[in-house]
Amino acid sequence: MTTPRSRLTAGLLLLVPLLSSCFSAGGASSSASDPSASGSGGRLHVVLAFQPTENYSPHGQDAFALSRLGVAEGLTRLDANGAAAPALAESWSREKGGRSWVFTLREAAFQDGGEVTAQAVASSLNHAAGASPAPAALSGVRLTADAVGGDRVRVRTEEPDPVLPLRLSKPSLSVFSPGAYGEKGTVNPAGTATGPFELTGTTGDTAATLDRFDAYWGGRAQAAGIDVRFVSDGTARANALRTGDADIAESLPVAQIASLDEDTVHETDTARNTSLRLNTGSGAFTDAGLRAAAREAVDASAVAEGVHEGHAQPARGLYGPGLAWAGGKRGEPAGRAEATEPRGTRITLAAYDDRPELAETAQVLQQQLEKAGFRVGLEVRTYARLESDLLAGKFDAVVTSRNMMLDTGDPVGVLVSDYTCEGGYNLSFLCDEKADRLIAAAQAETDPAKRQDAAMKAEAAILGTDAEIPLVHLKAVTGVAASVKGTVLDPYERQLVSTGTRR
Repeated sequence: MTTPRSRLTAGLLLLVPLLSSCFSAGGASSSASDPSASGSGGRLHVVLAFQPTENYSPHGQDAFALSRLGVAEGLTRLDANGAAAPALAESWSREKGGRSWVFTLREAAFQDGGEVTAQAVASSLNHAAGASPAPAALSGVRLTADAVGGDRVRVRTEEPDPVLPLRLSKPSLSVFSPGAYGEKGTVNPAGTATGPFELTGTTGDTAATLDRFDAYWGGRAQAAGIDVRFVSDGTARANALRTGDADIAESLPVAQIASLDEDTVHETDTARNTSLRLNTGSGAFTDAGLRAAAREAVDASAVAEGVHEGHAQPARGLYGPGLAWAGGKRGEPAGRAEATEPRGTRITLAAYDDRPELAETAQVLQQQLEKAGFRVGLEVRTYARLESDLLAGKFDAVVTSRNMMLDTGDPVGVLVSDYTCEGGYNLSFLCDEKADRLIAAAQAETDPAKRQDAAMKAEAAILGTDAEIPLVHLKAVTGVAASVKGTVLDPYERQLVSTGTRR
């Protein structure tokens, strides 16, 4: 194994406070990365849309930033077809009908100099399984891991889990060294992960510094490091690309596309939707008739054409055209309630402006709902300032953006977290017996095609409750300077840079 470079421990402690708590598909914007490359290119300047909301905890949504920036990785990753592919694990096999899986590790090093051993990996997975709240990828799953010798890890679940290798590709189940874990569940990802770039400094939730990890198992990265800024304003992200202050800028606003050089704008089909989620747990939309009235009031084509200027299409369901298998399996929602007159019912509609189109969409929906007879108050904040209130159910409705394959790469995973009674990201607070039953049936399917079929039956049941009104299926719009090569345009939104990303 390559010997890791020595750590400048004292300097790291000064730079990085205790921080609590890989896919390569879709085609890079230029030639694919060469794992053996040993280039020493300059630093990359990257602008991301979403500020860390959990102090860089790797067990929550901040894990996606760590993954996209090449800091952290797990035992597996997603390949171009959405299947599990090797990462820290070279191979795996199923035991006991899927109740346990054995993963064989490759030779790799942690950024703090330690070796990636079976004991370290098992401990990391057990910390994630014991986190509170649990990572969304483990919603409804009880997981334990044990070392089997020096280079194999056995992962057990209480019930057979046919998609465990997919589940372990989730960024919130990334692997960290024993030194990452502190008291009371805190996890410090600075210098304790395994990716090609090491987190070495942060400035609150506004910026981060990453340096190249020379002992990365996949080869030395060609960029010397990455300077990251978190900028919620979409116009500011586009301006940073336009002026050369950013080499890569994610989530460009549709309104800015025409003003940018054509060769710097890259669109990627994704599994991401924009939807209107209605709070079925409290407030006005506990009434199914009012939810039906909201559905009938909404014109998704106005969002697709007016807000997204044709860079999105009206949604047909939860699973969009980014998933080629979905279209031919879709059934019509059944059991919808009859609409009742809103008669001036007051509702509060929330949206976050880190994705500018969401705030614009909320304004369009406000007009449509008011025309139908609702009285609509609008609340727009950054996601970091909105999330806790969303999870607490303080709004009647929220305009949100969600990648349906984000949590596990499995079409059923997001159904469990977003639409079941015990779901950890259930913004509609839906608790429907039929939906829960069909989602559980989908979880039990081991054949991929049958699992997709079962997911579509669950989709029909969810939409039949009118707890969610799908609006548009989205494309990701990423800005990449013409001088930058090897950017990863990932429809699963788990990776942005790799060892071959350079300028």
